[in-house]
Amino acid sequence: MGDSISAVIAIPPESSVVEAPARSVRRHAATTEPVWVQVLLVLGALGFLLSFLLLPLALVFVEALRGGWTAFVAAILEADALAAVQLTLLVTAIVVPLNLAFGVAAAWAVSKHEFRGKRWLVTLIDLPFAVSPVVAGLIYVLIFGAQGWAYSLIDEGWRFTLPLLGDLHVQLPKIIFALPGIVLATIFVTFPFIARELMPLMEQQGTDEELAALSLGASGWQTFWRVTLPNIRWALLYGVLLCSARALGEFGAVSVVSGHIRGRTNTLPLHVEILYNEYAYSAAFAAASLLALTALLTLVLKTWLEWRHGEALAANHRH
Repeated sequence: MGDSISAVIAIPPESSVVEAPARSVRRHAATTEPVWVQVLLVLGALGFLLSFLLLPLALVFVEALRGGWTAFVAAILEADALAAVQLTLLVTAIVVPLNLAFGVAAAWAVSKHEFRGKRWLVTLIDLPFAVSPVVAGLIYVLIFGAQGWAYSLIDEGWRFTLPLLGDLHVQLPKIIFALPGIVLATIFVTFPFIARELMPLMEQQGTDEELAALSLGASGWQTFWRVTLPNIRWALLYGVLLCSARALGEFGAVSVVSGHIRGRTNTLPLHVEILYNEYAYSAAFAAASLLALTALLTLVLKTWLEWRHGEALAANHRH
């Protein structure tokens, strides 16, 4: 009995005791750079940010104010500029709630349920990251444009008869070169953001808390509002922030379906392009400064969320 106990607690040979610190020392040395290397890396990163991010951003505001505050305010308050701002905000106000509903539903389905085609659903959610926004806009033109297969539903509509309601006529509104087309194109390029922020977090949380709530008599909606939503609220807000920023600045897909009609289908990015092509540089940079301000505001809110709720958001980026 004594021999077996002594064998279990036997001290390892002296050579192994000596080698362990040596291995740890070598591993520590392999992951430590000289001070001059660290300084060069920091200076290189700062130089890159200064040259390709901060300096161009500063030049936008410098060029916007080159003609003075009077010219800046006049360019912002010009009728076409105000119409572009209103359209951009309207599209964002429509797109973000729709993406919010889709993102929560998709994340709930993927993270809380097992079903056939789950991997295909995740792949389709990532599709806008792989497809060019211009191609996405062209797809809508091919479907709803004058030569598209669904144009007859817009031009003539669809007549059919129901037993109790009689003759009915269903006609789609104008989509291409109108607000619905801009909304559809913007939805396509923005719908992955909220879903992709929620899915990793909800998968990590599992279903234990929801099952416990259901076992205590809570309904499905009560479980969602009182258990699931509080656990994902910061990740949800983070996704809404990213989705809103992309919707405000989307150019490629919207450019294809909008028609560039002044005062009607020009969003703010398209308005900047038209002014720049017309050599109205001060007005173009004044309008661009509004987009730059929204980008800075998004960055500030994003940084605040990461600072205050970093642990809750970090789970989203571990997978």
